[in-house]
Amino acid sequence: MSEIINRVAQSKLVTFDLEELYPQGERKVLDIKDWLYEGIILREKEFRNHVDAYNWSAYQDTCVALQCSTDAIVPGWAFLLVASKLAPFAKKVVVGSMETLETSLYQSILENLDVSPYADKPVIIKGCSKKPVPENAYLMALEKIQPVAKSVMYGEACSSVPVYKKK
Repeated sequence: MSEIINRVAQSKLVTFDLEELYPQGERKVLDIKDWLYEGIILREKEFRNHVDAYNWSAYQDTCVALQCSTDAIVPGWAFLLVASKLAPFAKKVVVGSMETLETSLYQSILENLDVSPYADKPVIIKGCSKKPVPENAYLMALEKIQPVAKSVMYGEACSSVPVYKKK
């Protein structure tokens, strides 16, 4: 009987796992619908009163997705006003969903990523994750790695899909 050889372990394949870059910290959603008249009309004076009376310290050291979950038409200044109150407390504030927040966090990390370890190597961008890695993070990772890598695949070493190969 011949010895079983793990060819994946012996290959020069480098795994890029976005989950390893997952930014730590608490995330919160702040929905301003309750500060609107009947949940859909922004009355400036009432809105400002809600903003001024709100306990912003609950967002200390958090990342915040600011949104309005109703079909209200919210003027841009309203989100700016709320963000200005969050600024002394929150680490990051975005207007949008939790996925928008996660994408923004990954964008900051990937923009500053040193890709030299992936130069001229076959790279596999690991596809499954237990953490909420947004789809856009995979695209940003490819954009960052592709210019330096020999090839890029997606998935797992045992079942990957070729995405790019340098000519």
